[in-house]
Amino acid sequence: MMRLPFYLDCDTGIDDAMALAYLLASERVDLLGVGSVSGNISAAVGAANTLDLLALAGRDDIPVAVGAHDFLAHEFHGGATHVHGENGIGGVVLPHAQREMEKESAAEMIVRLAHAHPGELRIIAIGPLTNLALALRLDADLAALVHDVTIMGGAALVPGNVTRVAEANIHNDPEAAAEVLAADWFVTMVPLDATMESTIEADDRDVLEASNHPVARAIGAMLDTYFDFYVRFFGRRTSALHDPLAAAIAVGDLELGEAPVVHVEVDTTEGPGRGQTICELRYRFLGHPEQEGAHCRVVLSVVEPFTPKLMAAMLRL
Repeated sequence: MMRLPFYLDCDTGIDDAMALAYLLASERVDLLGVGSVSGNISAAVGAANTLDLLALAGRDDIPVAVGAHDFLAHEFHGGATHVHGENGIGGVVLPHAQREMEKESAAEMIVRLAHAHPGELRIIAIGPLTNLALALRLDADLAALVHDVTIMGGAALVPGNVTRVAEANIHNDPEAAAEVLAADWFVTMVPLDATMESTIEADDRDVLEASNHPVARAIGAMLDTYFDFYVRFFGRRTSALHDPLAAAIAVGDLELGEAPVVHVEVDTTEGPGRGQTICELRYRFLGHPEQEGAHCRVVLSVVEPFTPKLMAAMLRL
């Protein structure tokens, strides 16, 4: 099977680690580079976590670039340590990678890879979209060079997870999200509508911790912290699979349910709607008629259970 070129932009916390493991296990993915961005933790810590996970997986051939520390209009606020732990990966201490960060920034890496693989590069962004916005500013032709972009972010018909209307990745840098969604490339947005419906359970965590593979065991240990946070939402020790679900959709491994291509705008005001993804879904009961000029597919549901696919991927690394 021919591997397709991918770039991953992330803020490596716990679900980012699962997404990275999923991509590394896929026979369809040629992961050409990873860029970090501040979100769950700072861009520098996220890049270190990524390098360490890649080394643990025996994939220190993949370059990692440090991306934006601050957002376009606001400074980085310190992250979500109450969700992902002080180090972003549930307090798990990984062996330190020998490979160093790349000298180029994450935005520069995106531009370089897009020119090296014109019309072929797939971008997966599972953190705030700052690096993608900066890359668009670096190269006015970038959107035409990229095959497509898949983002984990937003909330279409469900509440947000940091405010009543806003999801964390978009809320962190709505100005960047607005620029990315306005660019002339095809975007698949995987919002909370879909990601909160896919969960990993305590029994799955036990299987990971008993695995012979160090990455699976490490993720199993990380999940203890993630489960602590999600008890308040689900009433049991489990967690949503935000980032790995987006990764699987980007690779084409899941059949989509309701996933219309619609116009999406982002609220960039400083009011209570800041960070809201406003999706034109008023016609959903008419079968989602074509919206002229729309280029954002909003995944509201997937057809098949995702957790078995994710578990199989993490256990075969």
